[in-house]
Amino acid sequence: MKTTRSIAAALALAALFFAPAPIWAHAFLDHSDPAVGSTVPAAPAALNLWFTQELEPAFSWVTVTDKSGATVNDGSAAVDPNDQTKLIVKLKPLDPGTYTVKWHVLSVDTHTTEGDFTFQIGKG
Repeated sequence: MKTTRSIAAALALAALFFAPAPIWAHAFLDHSDPAVGSTVPAAPAALNLWFTQELEPAFSWVTVTDKSGATVNDGSAAVDPNDQTKLIVKLKPLDPGTYTVKWHVLSVDTHTTEGDFTFQIGKG
């Protein structure tokens, strides 16, 4: 009887220990255009970022800077009204070089995420 209780307790503890943790959803960067770490031959007119969840437009932003740290956004970022997972920012005319993208988004489930990456314009 004591062995049966010990086994039951061990199984209950193991089930608790190995039970799946709750999944907290966040809007992570899925892909971008230009792509993360890519080299593109010509300057894009806009940067497009797609996330894994829909975004809250008022609390989601992206900044693109050149090697000197100057912002090259041509206006504020906006969530695409036809695709709430897509954040778009128009860009000023860009010279060849490396550009840094910093983003911060709030998903509709109220979780924030942020990140950064670079892309390059010119010969790869």
